[in-house]
Amino acid sequence: MLVAKQVADLITLSRAMLPLVYIWVGLTKGAAGLPLAAMLLVYSWTSDILDGPIARRSRKNYHSWLGDHDLEVDMAASIGVLLYLLLSGYASPLFCVVYAMFWMLVFWLWGIQRSAGMLFQAPLYGWLIWISLHDAFEFGVILVFWILCAVIVTWPRFPREVVPGFLSGFGFLKKRNSGSE
Repeated sequence: MLVAKQVADLITLSRAMLPLVYIWVGLTKGAAGLPLAAMLLVYSWTSDILDGPIARRSRKNYHSWLGDHDLEVDMAASIGVLLYLLLSGYASPLFCVVYAMFWMLVFWLWGIQRSAGMLFQAPLYGWLIWISLHDAFEFGVILVFWILCAVIVTWPRFPREVVPGFLSGFGFLKKRNSGSE
């Protein structure tokens, strides 16, 4: 019988598969696959919000590789978005290479920190939202509506934990810079 932690890991694993799905959508549907790409993003965000609370409800408390690498899975899903944007013609190869190289340098210098990982994802998601609002309006509205609902549902936690945690996460930059003096 599955325990809640295993269900959460299966949800996380499904999100880890999204880059392959985004590549498939980009290759087979191109720009016409934008509505599907937007809905995959809704799935990604929804599964990300659900897997943590489900895991915490588990009767068995243990760490799993997937649970411990949730941020990396989220980042892989956003790489899927970048690959979709490239394969569908919404992003140039030069932009994608420069974006990837910049972030590889950041992560090489400072490691994969939660705040930097979130910052890595945000422009890609923002770009997909912007394109959706322009080329598949109703799906862009769905993405914006989803974000608003997520903020409302998580409201007590969002301003007290998420935003301060994101901002304080950049303390690693100060520590690194002050250590080099």
